[in-house]
Amino acid sequence: MDELSNVERTGPGAGAKIRVMVVDDHPLLREGIAAVLSVSGRYDLVAEAADGREAVEQFVRHQPDVTLMDLQMPVMGGLDAILAIRALAPQARIIVLTTYKGDVQVLRALKGGAMGYLLKSVLRTELGEAIDKVHAGQRHIPPEIAVELAAHIDADSLSARETEVLRLVAHGNSNKRVALALGIAEETVKAHMSTVLSKLGARDRTHAVTIAVRRGILEP
Repeated sequence: MDELSNVERTGPGAGAKIRVMVVDDHPLLREGIAAVLSVSGRYDLVAEAADGREAVEQFVRHQPDVTLMDLQMPVMGGLDAILAIRALAPQARIIVLTTYKGDVQVLRALKGGAMGYLLKSVLRTELGEAIDKVHAGQRHIPPEIAVELAAHIDADSLSARETEVLRLVAHGNSNKRVALALGIAEETVKAHMSTVLSKLGARDRTHAVTIAVRRGILEP
């Protein structure tokens, strides 16, 4: 589409600032990122958004070179926003901002079209490097996250129903209550949990929930 045509270019010319959009539902984090970007003078913060839907609107309006995208937001989450933006502009360059190191979160974001993954705890030290690499067409995956990905590369992923069962278990529900909530037999819930324990390499239900949160399968 015409209004997005210049997103297909490789970026600004030599000497031009990299145009950045930041998407996060916490105003203080957006202010902190703006402060970090302003120090070097190499970046131009052209837009901000507090949720995924606003992010898509702002992307169309401002066509940033690089978008910094939180995953957990109201109205529309970051992953859905990434998919929507990439549908409009396949060459859009997006870096996920998150507190999660989990391999499942990383894979979802990368499969959705993100080119970088950055932990919020290292924004002050790694933000510029991440933006520069992604703007240049490279991926940015921090070493600790790459290790996490490698550790689970052969792991079986949980199905949607298994994840749903585990989420209800994480909220303290018994097998009987999970069965009632999902409209399935209690024996089916037990079978799902047995599979979940096996796939996650967990000792028991509590251990399974802990692993699932750490890997990003469940939100804390």
